[in-house]
Amino acid sequence: MKLKDIKLVAMALTMGLATTSCSDFLDRPNEDGYNTGNYYQNDAQCLQGVNYLYNAPWYDFQRGFLCVGESLSGNYIQGSMSTAYIEFSLNGTDEQLTKMSASLWSVIAHANTVYNNIAAASGPSQAVKNQCMGECLTWKALAYFFLVRSFGEVPIVHDSGDMLADGSYATCQKVKRDDVYEYITMTLEKAMELLPKTAEKGRLDYYSAEGLLAKCYLTRAGVSGALDAAHLKKAEQLARDVIQNSSYELEDNYEDIFLLKNRYTREGMIVWRWTADGTNWTRQNSQQSDIGLMGLDDGGNCWGDWGGLTVDAQKAFGVDIINNQPDSWLNNVDTRLHATMMLPGFKYDQFWQDKGGFDYLKAMYGYLRTDGYRLTNEGIQSCTGANVAKHLYGNTYDHQQGAGCNDAKMASSVPTFILRFSDMYLILAEAKLLQANISAPLSATTSDAEAIDAFYTVRHRAIKNYVKPSSITFNDIWKERRLEFMLEGDRWYDYVRLSYVEPEYCKAELLAQNRWDVWNLKPLYLEYYQTGTWNPAAHSTMYKDDFTPINPNVLMKEDPDSKKSYFIIPPYQGDVTFNPNIALSVDGVHVDVRNTYSY
Repeated sequence: MKLKDIKLVAMALTMGLATTSCSDFLDRPNEDGYNTGNYYQNDAQCLQGVNYLYNAPWYDFQRGFLCVGESLSGNYIQGSMSTAYIEFSLNGTDEQLTKMSASLWSVIAHANTVYNNIAAASGPSQAVKNQCMGECLTWKALAYFFLVRSFGEVPIVHDSGDMLADGSYATCQKVKRDDVYEYITMTLEKAMELLPKTAEKGRLDYYSAEGLLAKCYLTRAGVSGALDAAHLKKAEQLARDVIQNSSYELEDNYEDIFLLKNRYTREGMIVWRWTADGTNWTRQNSQQSDIGLMGLDDGGNCWGDWGGLTVDAQKAFGVDIINNQPDSWLNNVDTRLHATMMLPGFKYDQFWQDKGGFDYLKAMYGYLRTDGYRLTNEGIQSCTGANVAKHLYGNTYDHQQGAGCNDAKMASSVPTFILRFSDMYLILAEAKLLQANISAPLSATTSDAEAIDAFYTVRHRAIKNYVKPSSITFNDIWKERRLEFMLEGDRWYDYVRLSYVEPEYCKAELLAQNRWDVWNLKPLYLEYYQTGTWNPAAHSTMYKDDFTPINPNVLMKEDPDSKKSYFIIPPYQGDVTFNPNIALSVDGVHVDVRNTYSY
């Protein structure tokens, strides 16, 4: 967690942050002599002073975002960096876990310090000060929401300055999970007091914080080991208010959400706002390099050929490349499939616009670049037969068309959606369904009109001919969440919250997954490109079967109060050495949050 780095983060805020950007509100002025004494002097500086919380401190979480959210949950193989996550062999020295943890604690330290600096500023108007402090608190709450769902019990760092003054960052104790959730709740409630109901495009507003609070209440509803009806009711009410009163809205077409030109879509409630700015590393999105096909960009900076959507993720969409013909996915009625993963026969107008669009197979086998080479002489670039489609922008021309500026090495302006408006509908539907089935969530069903309408709104957007059902079940919503948010870093955290109440169900589902590779894909894909024939048996194409089954128990801990085991990942070993109080074996202490902390 690198709590020992709090001091370094606080000190860094006194350094100059001169940047130029092709983005909008992310711009900052050149302030060579910037420090807390001569900044935050007016509204513009106040707003600019909080802008970097939308990107830089989150940068080192980009890989962990997919490794934890998608690889642990069985959706995505991200090459060798995800092996420990796919195999459930994760430990506290893993590089991506270490960076993820450091990133989240960095967000908290930065948010605390900027919040205090703005609160003490006398130049800006109170309205702008309130807005910026509300943004700081929302980002801080989000970091804690990731921390508690990842590591379970964690320390509360309410004021970084106080911890520096008394040295307690070296001895602080972990806090019980429900108390951490209460701290998140208190922080978001304060953010809602400060934030405006509407804000400049791309900025956080009141409903951003309220939407995150709705998700927090849905998650903490089961933290005691049994569902809490009051928390579910609160999640329902908050989600409903966002749906009915905010200016957020769904895109008509699912795939449009992820077009670079729509980076300020009103579906994005909380978004990491990246910029392809070559002057300041960590402000940019680097994900296309990690997950994009080799040769997708113009600079040779993509190496995602060693990854792919797992067989289990494909089958969630009804795709079975061994037993079905391509027509089964080419004619798939769920538009989220094409937007999420690349499969044989798929084409993308948003990529390679200057070349007439991107044809998945032609790009690998038939298209010659200007330098005379194909993307790769190896052909298929996925260990599972399905490459990623989300989080990409294409080539430099595509980036220019979408963001108005060039890309750069490991740098784009593609946003990362953390909370989307569609989540409000599914939270509302699930919260209402579970309230009526409080003691038996797995067999829950409801014919409540509002819950059905909310579920239908999301599913009908993806499947235009979908007929509204007369009832929905927990499993309907559980599966819908996977399809709606696949590759958006959320699925593992769904397992975490369900494990609070139904750990055995979660373990059984994970054990039943096919999380591995597909053998002998290259000749199958080449023949299909050349002749249109799809015959896996002729090429001995098969699902990998010589793997060691995962053991979900190694990433579980028993709650001392409920005696139920829940999912947890190990803390960064360096922090455990620095402060033994945060070791996995140590239980958290109870803190009366409302009487201990205040804003």
